[in-house]
Amino acid sequence: MLRKTLLASAVAAAMVASAAHAETLRWTRSADSLTMDPHSQNEGPTHSVNHQIFDTLIYQDMDVEYQPGLATEWFVHGDDPHIWVFKIREGVTFHEGQALTADDVVFSLDRARHEHADMRGLLTSIKEVRAEDDTTVHVETHEPNPLLPNNLTNLFIMSREWAEEHGVEEPQNYAAGEETHAVRNANGTGPFRVVSREPDVRTVFERNDDYWGIDHYPMEITALIFTPIESAATRVAALLSGEVDLLQETPVQDIERLANAPGLKNEQGAENRTIFLGVDLASAELRSADTDDNPFADRRVREAIDLAVDQGTIRTAVMRGNAQPAGMIAPPFVNGYSAELDQVIPSDLVRANELMAEAGYGDGFRVSLQCPNDRYVNDEQICQAVVSMLSRIGITVDLIAQTRSLHFAELARGEYDFYMLGWGVPTMDSEYVFNYLYHTKEGDRGSWNFTGYSDERVDELTVAMGQETDEETRNEMISEAWQIVHDEIVYIPIHHQMLTWSMRDDIDFKVQSENTPHFKYLKFND
Repeated sequence: MLRKTLLASAVAAAMVASAAHAETLRWTRSADSLTMDPHSQNEGPTHSVNHQIFDTLIYQDMDVEYQPGLATEWFVHGDDPHIWVFKIREGVTFHEGQALTADDVVFSLDRARHEHADMRGLLTSIKEVRAEDDTTVHVETHEPNPLLPNNLTNLFIMSREWAEEHGVEEPQNYAAGEETHAVRNANGTGPFRVVSREPDVRTVFERNDDYWGIDHYPMEITALIFTPIESAATRVAALLSGEVDLLQETPVQDIERLANAPGLKNEQGAENRTIFLGVDLASAELRSADTDDNPFADRRVREAIDLAVDQGTIRTAVMRGNAQPAGMIAPPFVNGYSAELDQVIPSDLVRANELMAEAGYGDGFRVSLQCPNDRYVNDEQICQAVVSMLSRIGITVDLIAQTRSLHFAELARGEYDFYMLGWGVPTMDSEYVFNYLYHTKEGDRGSWNFTGYSDERVDELTVAMGQETDEETRNEMISEAWQIVHDEIVYIPIHHQMLTWSMRDDIDFKVQSENTPHFKYLKFND
């Protein structure tokens, strides 16, 4: 029987609570949460805000190790490998006073499986969720699923009573621009409660002194003020002037400057995120191109783009060394990573132009590239470099860079021919990448596959790798799937992103590779 038990006492032994230095922390990054509805969007900055308010059954700490949240233990049922058992923490209350029960967990997992929930792709294996009693939840899967706990680290638990009271039993339909009570209001069990919320302007949190983990984590922050600032220069100026205390995602051009600034320091590390370009390779005709067909449907054109995009130059000229050129959409610490497939082929304009001519596009073509300008490190600057690089093989690119809220809403509606995206792998397993990015876009799978790519064998392998319990067999499946999509050049990887957080030098807080600051861990030095 596979069993995972992590009791609160173990956490308490590792974390010594201290409220002696309790104070306000002012935090900034480039982007705000897209919504406070915890199941609507599977997106990094959105999760970062929601992790302060809500809890998950299991979460990844600052070392990206799995820790108990609202589940104190979890294990496969001894008599049935299709059932995962979760023991729910007792004595937990929501911010508005409702007691947490197994029924809230059942409600939340079912809500996250709704067609409007972007989290549903993580829960495709689930057949039924049921409460056995007030503190025990059984999750039955269609087939054995060894990854189910990994898929729950960003699956936030809501109060059924609160959701019914406010008419938000179903998640927000983000793509349709739906507005509900859960979009701007939240009632979680997490370490901080929301005091006020002005989207894209300012969110104020206060410490939840009734938090179940108040004695297990430092919890030294009394008030947390989050101010998203789109402009990189303005964010840096705010830190230098003392208007903010911690800057998440430091602009690469300012890393050295902030490292040498009095009273400040940098914390750095590899991020669990790969930046890449996607294309519509399935439509008969592109929306924005000056052709009456679809050049991206020809593998030779995709290969030409891959050869024209010089990841090494982007690393040095745009990222100032703070990135690792990538050949696949998975960083090295994800299961299924292949050093061989991650090798970047040097830019080769001669061969790229030959491929364009062979495909019948020797004279090039014109197309639009959609890029966020406030989501990834130097995202717009990367796209500007790509525009220049592709011009050398006859592709004239009209760059459309805009705020991430517009970028992701339009992307979700399938409106783009050519786009930038970044992808993290919170489950630390390749199945997550294939489930969202490569599986045919149908039902609960392929929800972020906007390329139109569909391969029967890749679909089969994606489903199988989520069910196979034999590690060797499973890894063979993953390897085969990666080889197929690598050969097809479904996406054009650019680099694995590096992270820098800058902060006051009296703050003790390390970078987390998921780029999710769990502020309950932050401490202030004497």
